[in-house]
Amino acid sequence: VQLQASGGGLVQAGGSLRLSCAPSERIFTKKNMGWFRQTPGKEREFVAPITWSGVFTEYLDSVKGRFTISRDNDKNIVYLQMNSLQSEDTAVYYCVAATSSAHLRAGRPDYWGQGTLVTVSS
Repeated sequence: VQLQASGGGLVQAGGSLRLSCAPSERIFTKKNMGWFRQTPGKEREFVAPITWSGVFTEYLDSVKGRFTISRDNDKNIVYLQMNSLQSEDTAVYYCVAATSSAHLRAGRPDYWGQGTLVTVSS
């Protein structure tokens, strides 16, 4: 598996989780990274991107102020810190990587990871 997300689990509403994604250096280097999420019966949502430099980030409106995307380029890891979790955040979260930020946002990344399930109980 080239892109494996981890850190999901069951948490109570108001709690926190940190997702991690550690692709190979070949996939990670110079790539824009991001997170999508998918809930059965709902459209896939683009949660957050981060550029290679880490300078530019952006967030889905519903997670602004609660989620933070970051990356450690020395360790080839991208994180999604999720605080104040709500039941609406329940989904499978996917890590993605793309050379083109436009492709990343359009749901056409170069690489999709295996998802990690986040379940928020109310």
